[in-house]
Amino acid sequence: MLTNILIALITLLLGLAGGILIVELRNRMLGRRAEAILDTAREEAERLRRETLLTAQQEIQEARAREEDRLRRKETELTQLEERVLQREERLIKRSEHLEDVEESLRKDEAELHKMMDKGRQLLTEQQTLMERLAGMNQEEAKEYLLKLVEAESERHYARKIAEVERRTKQEAERRARRILATAVQRYAVEHAEEATVTAVPIPSDDFKGRIIGREGRNIRMFEALTGVEVLVDDTPEVVVLSSFHPVRREVARLAMERLVEDGRIHPAHIEEKVRKSKERIEADMRKYGEDAAFEAGVTLSPELTALVGRLQFRTSYGQNQLQHSLEVCHLSRLLAEEIGIDPEPAKRAGILHDIGKAVDHDVEGPHALIGADLARRYGEPWAIVNAIASHHENVEPGTITAVLIQAADTLSAARPGARKETYERYIQRLQDLERLCRAYGQVKEAFAVQAGREGRGMVRPEKTTDEVAAKLAYDIARQIEEQIQYPGEIKVTVIRQAQYVETAH
Repeated sequence: MLTNILIALITLLLGLAGGILIVELRNRMLGRRAEAILDTAREEAERLRRETLLTAQQEIQEARAREEDRLRRKETELTQLEERVLQREERLIKRSEHLEDVEESLRKDEAELHKMMDKGRQLLTEQQTLMERLAGMNQEEAKEYLLKLVEAESERHYARKIAEVERRTKQEAERRARRILATAVQRYAVEHAEEATVTAVPIPSDDFKGRIIGREGRNIRMFEALTGVEVLVDDTPEVVVLSSFHPVRREVARLAMERLVEDGRIHPAHIEEKVRKSKERIEADMRKYGEDAAFEAGVTLSPELTALVGRLQFRTSYGQNQLQHSLEVCHLSRLLAEEIGIDPEPAKRAGILHDIGKAVDHDVEGPHALIGADLARRYGEPWAIVNAIASHHENVEPGTITAVLIQAADTLSAARPGARKETYERYIQRLQDLERLCRAYGQVKEAFAVQAGREGRGMVRPEKTTDEVAAKLAYDIARQIEEQIQYPGEIKVTVIRQAQYVETAH
């Protein structure tokens, strides 16, 4: 029994010793593992510290580089500013020197003036003494007389000076204007071809006239209703005449009539089809004409303005094709702008658009310049372009140099030889209207239309008018011509007042 107890105790002690040993071994293993983890953590912390330090150093270097670059730019700006300040200072110094020269000149002029005043006072004193001795005048009377003499002489002197300066200024201005215009016209040397609006459509035989009219006139009524053009079928052999004031409608009618005659089938349904296709063709042609014109002018236009520009191909004024005229104005205004040293882009744009109102003036009441300006404003054109369009016929005051250039280019294009033509009857009527308008004024004795109607001359009765009245009369006649007569280019108005007095010496 005791032996069992001893054995149990020994076993228990051995178990305790083994447990203690195992716990000790486990603690040692855990300690070594903890030390390894700590070492790893220290290494990771050191690595993170080095990476953070490296990143911070890179950021510091980048920030330093950025700051140095900013400082260099700032230094450059300061250097440039300093140069500008120095240049301004030099200009101020030169200006100050110039002002000093002017001041010195003024001092000399002042001294000369004082000398002249002293001499004048001496002359006045001598004249006063002489006048008092010869005429018995008192001092006040003599002073008044001398002052009148000096004033009259001064007025004559400065009037001559002013007239001379005005003459030289006008000559120089005319010389420069002629040079600029001549250079611009010389650079724009293109061939000009006039296109007559076709209003007569040839037909193979007179039998087609009956087909065009149709049974009880239904074909011709349908054609006129669809096109808005009057069809004139008369005794003229193998010709049908189309009459309309609307150029686009007339062109649609011409094209449709030619297709109907070519096809030979003429009845309401076919007429409607041909007119529809002709309208589509003309609309496509107008867009093509507008795109080609914008490309030639070197401008970019909205689709709406491009179509309106293309419509000018079918519009003429005194025989001059309006699209060709707009291109001429575009090129001439560009050349004029380059000659005087301003931006040519607004001049080109205003030139190609200046007569845009004529594309719709058959449908809208009012001057085509104001109609065109309204269209340009509606489609987003800037104020300078709108003003140039509105003022090219002086319906409004020109607000920019570009507007004045458009006026000059429009006059050059319209007034050049061969640009426009008139019928003989219209030409004679215009001359008669010009003379009649001049004679309508009571002061006018005789009136003549000269220079092929480019000038109206009126001879006034000198006993009933003065020079001032004659000048006002010329202005009134010119305004009446603008309001009542249609004419290409411009008309010069000359009013002549001459009085002759004849005496005979015996």
